[in-house]
Amino acid sequence: MNRFFLTSVLLVGWGCARTPAEGEEVRGRGAQAAVATDAEGRCVEHSVLAAVCPKCNPALEAVFKAKGDWCGEHGFPESFCPICSPALGGQPAVEVAAAPADGAPADGTKVRFKTREAAKLAGIETAIAVEAEREETVSVVARVVYDASKVALISAPASGIVSEIRADVGSRVVRGQALAHIQSATVGAGRSYEEAARARLGAAQVALARQHTLLEVGVNSPREVLAAEQAVVDAKAELASLQSELALVGEGRGGTYTLESPIAGEVTRREVTIGTGVEGGAPLFEVVDATALWAELDVPEADLAHVAVGNAVVMVFDPLPERTFAGTILYIAPTITLDTRTAMARVAVDNTDRALRGNTFGTARIAVTGALPTVVVPASALQTAKGATLVFVRLAEDEYEARRVTVRARSGEEVRLGGGVKSGEVVVTVGSFLLKTETLKDSIGAGCCDVE
Repeated sequence: MNRFFLTSVLLVGWGCARTPAEGEEVRGRGAQAAVATDAEGRCVEHSVLAAVCPKCNPALEAVFKAKGDWCGEHGFPESFCPICSPALGGQPAVEVAAAPADGAPADGTKVRFKTREAAKLAGIETAIAVEAEREETVSVVARVVYDASKVALISAPASGIVSEIRADVGSRVVRGQALAHIQSATVGAGRSYEEAARARLGAAQVALARQHTLLEVGVNSPREVLAAEQAVVDAKAELASLQSELALVGEGRGGTYTLESPIAGEVTRREVTIGTGVEGGAPLFEVVDATALWAELDVPEADLAHVAVGNAVVMVFDPLPERTFAGTILYIAPTITLDTRTAMARVAVDNTDRALRGNTFGTARIAVTGALPTVVVPASALQTAKGATLVFVRLAEDEYEARRVTVRARSGEEVRLGGGVKSGEVVVTVGSFLLKTETLKDSIGAGCCDVE
């Protein structure tokens, strides 16, 4: 959609809403509320975005015709006619600015009309954000992940060839249980060296005993006894070194060693089959103890001042909507994720019955350390751009500002916001989509765009 089109729409007026008198505060959705729309804002009857549908908003027909963007056959703008161009889904194309990182308008981006008269003709309707009862909990997104201290990645301690698989994905194992047998020339040679070192130690010990006997009868000198003692020390060190290396491969006979699980749990990965050649250090199995998991919570930046380690949490996960899981916050990350403006908080979750699985999503309610202030605005004030939720606040009769907001709860046609808008501020309801479209154009430059 180009700049001329949006300018013309704003000049003619948005939808069928009447133009508000100067100084008049208009509440509600006006005529637009009568149009049935789907989840994406398209009017159900015409499958075109309701905000710019000329059949729902007859005043727009002249705008599109004046621009030369008109499909006379079907009575829609040619640029997004749902019959000529069904792939567009009845929505105008919008060029998205590159900043910030998520592609959505930056917080504080302004839309300014050239004149107050143009602002009056835009047909924008507004409502006042009102303070709601202060909340004692905050609701956030939760996802289940494995407890890192209960995950074992079992690697091959020495190169070789897998000769037998003793556990597969899904197998429940106990600590020390065999996972696979591996034939290894390196291990075979190491065990031979161990036997030779053991024999050398035995011979050195016999020689030392003999030197002590000879010293007692005066046949040799103390120096010879000391040399025999050193030989025993060297033989013990050599044997200990070989045994330490062989301890890594565990039990086995000859050139075969057994790969064992270091923890009790369930095998979640197996990377080899019988006959596979493996290198020392190559990961072969993963075992997870899923009886105790973590829930990672995405806490909005605006709520962090009220969330602390030790706060109680109640969680409900999507696959088990009738069941609740309780815990406390054990950790809060010291950094904010740039794209979502949230910090990760971690909660331990008891999963003894294994009802939960990794990467399960749900909702967590955190008991906050102080009641949270919230404001209520009409649901029609919310717009979504590239995953960010926006509300447009009126700064003056001819100027509006985009605010990134956090939605705490929805109830019918009202939403509770956790930040971004203050009580008493005037928010745009009807016309917020067109303001959003202006902020998404490449004309906004340094964070402000002017509407002719």
